[in-house]
Amino acid sequence: MINSFAKYTKCFVLAPFTKDARAVLIKDVFTVSGAAESSIAEKQTALDQAIDWLFVAQDKMVDDGFGSFHLIDGWGTSYPETSGYIISSLVEYAKIKRQDEVINRCVKCANWLLSIQKQSGGWQSMTVSQNRPEVVFNTGQVIRGLFSIYEVTKQEQYLQACNKAIDWLCAVQDDDGAWRKHAYMGLERVYDSYVDAPILEVNAETKNDLYALKAIKNLNWILDNKQKENGWFLDCDNTKHKNDRPILHTIAYTIDGLLDCSHHLSEKKFFDAAKVPAENLLEIFLSRGTLAGRFNSDWSGSESTILTGCAQISICWLKIFRETNENKFLLGAEKMNSFLVAKQNRTLSGTNNTKGAITGSYPVWGRYENFSCPNWATKYFVDALLLELSIKSAD
Repeated sequence: MINSFAKYTKCFVLAPFTKDARAVLIKDVFTVSGAAESSIAEKQTALDQAIDWLFVAQDKMVDDGFGSFHLIDGWGTSYPETSGYIISSLVEYAKIKRQDEVINRCVKCANWLLSIQKQSGGWQSMTVSQNRPEVVFNTGQVIRGLFSIYEVTKQEQYLQACNKAIDWLCAVQDDDGAWRKHAYMGLERVYDSYVDAPILEVNAETKNDLYALKAIKNLNWILDNKQKENGWFLDCDNTKHKNDRPILHTIAYTIDGLLDCSHHLSEKKFFDAAKVPAENLLEIFLSRGTLAGRFNSDWSGSESTILTGCAQISICWLKIFRETNENKFLLGAEKMNSFLVAKQNRTLSGTNNTKGAITGSYPVWGRYENFSCPNWATKYFVDALLLELSIKSAD
């Protein structure tokens, strides 16, 4: 708490000189968390502004990856993991707008990711400047991006890189289906369901039985060993000391991975396993108008709102609505996306370093990625808006 307060104080000292800090901090002090329902036009505008910020997050880098902006420290270096799954978001956006410009950016990023693939087939964790060893989860997210651009270009080097990466993932998986070697912190985690999904997506193209077997083994390990009857997951946090109360960010990763795997496999049990926690979170949100940053095993919450996780769970609700047509899931996603649009509005009076971005926490001095605009928060905001707008345009 002391560290957060020190950063908070430092930001206010900088605020008269830093337009970006002033734009976000003052609005977080003097606004409430609720938000009126945004119109379709407002959400489309918010989507375009978020895409423009992602372009800035690429243009600010010395390579063709995507970085994040911190209100005190400025721009960091490119992040291979998030650059990978940002490609997937941009490819979806290119289906409705600015196709040539967007795809050209995706190709540049994909080629950069090819250039930094480890000899093993994996990709490193954290930012590229840290040059860390390859990690299972991060590798899965780069696969998402490379396969997305492969589907657009049909250039074999992207598919070959995906196959090499999945071969490595298969080789380092433990016999029970968990990933522990080359896992973040060396610990088994259920959010690797979000790795299973791109493996199965590639497998639909390659028809490699081993790929499907390994993904299914991990999914079954999660359901058989790590999920309580109320839907809450053991071993879901990205820390050791708060593993008893995981963050919404990693809970949503786990749910989303199960939903996508259910779709790829046409296997209802994975969908059902995802729906239980998603529905619990929906009921909390609809009754309280907000979601905490962390959740204990009885779904009681703690810590401030994590905007990344809010966007991610909105995506999950929309996927469930698309499958079940249960209107409450659409209602929850509409309200959550409106909340996120309101939070994006804080950054619009800043410079292009922040304009259109989503911050990590609300308020910005919260514990998760505080005082920063992590590129993955804006990526998931884009995904949530794209999915809502797609569903509504189909009505």
